[in-house]
Amino acid sequence: MNRECALQISQDGDKLCLTFLGSWTIHVNSCSVPDIAKNFPSHIKSIYFNTEKLSNWDSRLLVELVNITDYATGKSIAIDVQGLPSGIQKLLKLTRKKTGLPPKEKHSKTGLFEEIGKQNIRVFNQIVEMLAFTGEILLSYLRFFSGRARFLKRDLICFLYECGPQALPIVSLISFLVGFTLAFIGAVQLQMFGADIYVANLVGVTMTREMGPMMAAIIMAGRTGAAFAAQLGTMQVNEEIDALQTMGLNPFDFLVLPRVTALVIMMPFLAICADFVGILGGFFIGCFSLDISPILYYEQTIKAVTLNHFLVGVTKSVVFGYIVAFCGCIKGMHCKRNAGAVGQATTSAVVSAIVLIVITDAAFTFFFNLIGV
Repeated sequence: MNRECALQISQDGDKLCLTFLGSWTIHVNSCSVPDIAKNFPSHIKSIYFNTEKLSNWDSRLLVELVNITDYATGKSIAIDVQGLPSGIQKLLKLTRKKTGLPPKEKHSKTGLFEEIGKQNIRVFNQIVEMLAFTGEILLSYLRFFSGRARFLKRDLICFLYECGPQALPIVSLISFLVGFTLAFIGAVQLQMFGADIYVANLVGVTMTREMGPMMAAIIMAGRTGAAFAAQLGTMQVNEEIDALQTMGLNPFDFLVLPRVTALVIMMPFLAICADFVGILGGFFIGCFSLDISPILYYEQTIKAVTLNHFLVGVTKSVVFGYIVAFCGCIKGMHCKRNAGAVGQATTSAVVSAIVLIVITDAAFTFFFNLIGV
């Protein structure tokens, strides 16, 4: 078998015939494109090939053909590949698709009104998506109360433990520091008027009505909401959610329902703990920095913190718990199927939850003040 390779060039009018001889493989030295191009006659209009005497070929021949076609394209010379083996024709066609230059994109400046329109459309689509997800959760709860929702009871117990006792240390620590800081800053201002005792009122009302539920919710958004988004996003990447649907299980019943339920149940308890621990932080400042007697501080706190303030905080905590679970679940369930998307879903869940918590808290504050609660 001929182990050498050769190339014969013959001209028929304005057509050029390239005849490949021998074995065109990586084990032999073949002709290079510059040498072949030097032997091309001038004023040719097309090139065709003859491979009848070609014994063996591999990627070496394909590389040479790609270079020849690139040279011919640059010289506006037509290429006829009918004389090549069918395998080479397919590979050459595929190579042309991959190496072809992409068309130049026309970049146009986006106008102000066009950009505003795009943002409005994006916000509208997100609102529709959130409403649809809310509807799915409501349907899931209807199936739950009718006894048709299928999920693992131990999953609910596990989520209750994760959202409650496991989260209590970090919530207590942050709440204590918040109450401590509120009392210290309030004392600096109240001392100017000789009203040190009202630090107890400031800390008690602020913690039970605003800061306790909000700080607990923000902590849970960064802790549990992110965990929900990462868990569901990873399941989406691994196609586990598709597997549940294949087995006839509703993903909202099996995955979303226990998470939302657990966080809505545990958030009021976390908010109550945050209230008491935050008041305790203010108690330390009042007693040890302002020389207020513990009994006087306690009595002033009891007078300031009424049942209305307490119930307002508890009501907010329930809504905040739903928001945190909702953002974590919707971002995880709508996560794309790649590793980077899981990180994006986690970040988006935390940011969305915090923004919605602040907006909801402002709306609650305005509403309760409007009705005089």
